[in-house]
Amino acid sequence: MGKAEADGSNEYNNFQPGSLNTTNQIIRDLDNIDMVVHIGDICYANGYLSQWDQFTAQIEPIASTVPYMIGSGNHERDWPGTGSFYGNLDSGGECGVPAQTVFYTPAENRANFWYATDYGMFRFCIAHTEEDWRPGTEQYKFIEHCLSSVDRQKQPWLIFLAHRVLGYSSNSYYGFEGTFEEPMGREALQELWQKYKVDLAFYGHVHNYERTCPVYQSQCVVNASNHYSGPFQATTHVVVGGAGASLSDFITSKIQWSHFRDFDHGFGKLTAFNH
Repeated sequence: MGKAEADGSNEYNNFQPGSLNTTNQIIRDLDNIDMVVHIGDICYANGYLSQWDQFTAQIEPIASTVPYMIGSGNHERDWPGTGSFYGNLDSGGECGVPAQTVFYTPAENRANFWYATDYGMFRFCIAHTEEDWRPGTEQYKFIEHCLSSVDRQKQPWLIFLAHRVLGYSSNSYYGFEGTFEEPMGREALQELWQKYKVDLAFYGHVHNYERTCPVYQSQCVVNASNHYSGPFQATTHVVVGGAGASLSDFITSKIQWSHFRDFDHGFGKLTAFNH
């Protein structure tokens, strides 16, 4: 999402034009919102603490009213030689410290930034894509435990969230790679999503909106629709990364599992009515 100047003045590294609109839309609808989940690339401070001050002032009407839960993205964590899964310069040297200090998360180790949280009829399993998630790792064990330990009588809706796209995206960058995902993403996790009947998986990182059919091993298990009924068949994957920063292109060709694309800023609203 990031931040922007409310008076339209110029700002260093200013590429989050939609952030104020997203923030203001949520504030306007706050009576109908119980919790906000912001899954990485929080404010793009990149090492400048004043940018964190600006961002927290921007979201204060939200975060002072409802839980504002975050995940960690590349712009919070990544830095060479610090143990992040990716060795780029995207955090500006923050290495996750401001994010884990400014925001509370119910993680066993807040530096790891993976955690489970239940709210109403939802269980949210929030992963950390800037740390290794593959089988045999500490995080993989956490993910399986989070998915397997939910009481579906109390939390019938099981939601997986992560910053980078571990599922499916037809964003042009992933398309050029030929992966349509973060490399090694769904190969490591799709058996868990299927086994534990994960209803929805949400991702950021790619700055657009895209929703798949219920998909497993790159095949639509159920024909794509705007309405589903009956028992679980496969996980629906949603990229909801258009909260503010400059938008990301899609590849031009149509992908079978890609049901809906939106090259626009915005956010997702999730409502559980019943089981």
